[in-house]
Amino acid sequence: MPPDDQSPSQLIDARIKELGDWRGEMLGRLRALVKEADPEVVEEWKWRGVPVWSHDGIICTGETYKSVVKMTFAKGASLDDPSGLFNSSLEGNTRRAIDFREGEKIDAKALKTLIRAAVSLNESKAKR
Repeated sequence: MPPDDQSPSQLIDARIKELGDWRGEMLGRLRALVKEADPEVVEEWKWRGVPVWSHDGIICTGETYKSVVKMTFAKGASLDDPSGLFNSSLEGNTRRAIDFREGEKIDAKALKTLIRAAVSLNESKAKR
């Protein structure tokens, strides 16, 4: 199937498979946690190949680089991060990100709490 005929979910599946290393495994795990945290999440494919998860607006993206898988929260600066997950893009007024490196463990409970907080923030802004 040509790329234009694939759904965003199929394109994300293909990206995970294409990476074929720890980054693909990490992206797949992060994706599963987003879906567990918000079963109503919508998967999108934007900006020439970035997986995006949305619910009443963008929740976060899953970018892959040579040495990190970066999960960027669109409104991260407005979220409480009691577990201190955010470790990247800390200087901005809007976004916050988490860089995951090879071999790092994911604090699944804290990450799902952060995802749910992002969904709640989007929902509260959508109702205005």
